[in-house]
Amino acid sequence: MYVDKRRKRWPALALAAAGLLMAVCVWRMVLPVSGRDMDGESVRAMKAAVERCALQCYVVEGAFPPSLEYLVENYGLQINEKEFYVSYDIFASNVPPAVKVISRRQGEAGF
Repeated sequence: MYVDKRRKRWPALALAAAGLLMAVCVWRMVLPVSGRDMDGESVRAMKAAVERCALQCYVVEGAFPPSLEYLVENYGLQINEKEFYVSYDIFASNVPPAVKVISRRQGEAGF
């Protein structure tokens, strides 16, 4: 009995094409989510660094720093101003400051 080999190949090619299309769709959905997760982690890490430096200043000097610039100049805090907005609000020298970090790219806030 004669069987055309070309006719047997098309189901395998169709299945491979469908699998490839499905993989591309999943990849396109997952990629933006992972980027947002990394951006959120960066915001949290920046906020933690500012709070850690403020606490270190409190331990060493007995008062929380009066400004963010004081931390940059005296405690070596580095802030990537191209990537983050950092809000540092101090109420009193013995009360921890309210720190808020916002990513410039996504507008996500760290709380």
